[in-house]
Amino acid sequence: MSPPGLRERKKVRTAAKIEEIALRLFSERGYDATTVDEIAAEAEIAPRTFFRYFPSKEDVVLGHYEQRMTLLRSALAKRPGTEAPMMALRHAFHEVGRDFEAHHEALLRRTMLIATTPSLRARNLELQIGWERVIAEAIAARRGVEANDMQVRLVAACAVAAMRVALERWVTAGGTASLPEQFDRCLDLVERGLGD
Repeated sequence: MSPPGLRERKKVRTAAKIEEIALRLFSERGYDATTVDEIAAEAEIAPRTFFRYFPSKEDVVLGHYEQRMTLLRSALAKRPGTEAPMMALRHAFHEVGRDFEAHHEALLRRTMLIATTPSLRARNLELQIGWERVIAEAIAARRGVEANDMQVRLVAACAVAAMRVALERWVTAGGTASLPEQFDRCLDLVERGLGD
């Protein structure tokens, strides 16, 4: 696979600049009080250019979900088929956790914005249903059952809840704890209650 060209690299840099400015303004002024026009002005772009990179203001904060869901799906697919579902989830969460940690500052800002903005919190919970679906499909494929199997759905929902609690604990600690270790602690509790 060839490295991205100049145009693609410029697009990535522009998107990162818009995101950085938007997250800063949201933190300083509040999410609801910050307009797309203000973000565009500070980024020295036209408002319509903002929408070429982000479909909505909300996507600056929550747009990373799709990328991380792809990472989770890929990490689960790489795990051996004979591996117990909770162990496969543990390894996949470690991979996603390392990606989260690599984007430490932005994740802390995003999580704080989500926690303090009702519309973002509601949309965030909605997006987590997508993670449940990805996890349920992966577990169902391992077990040879339908993705809507009750136990499969319950394990997927508990895994996403464990991930959410691990992230909350990580953010509360200022991102200083190991996120994979937080995932492990939460999944240990889920496993003790559900078994594998």
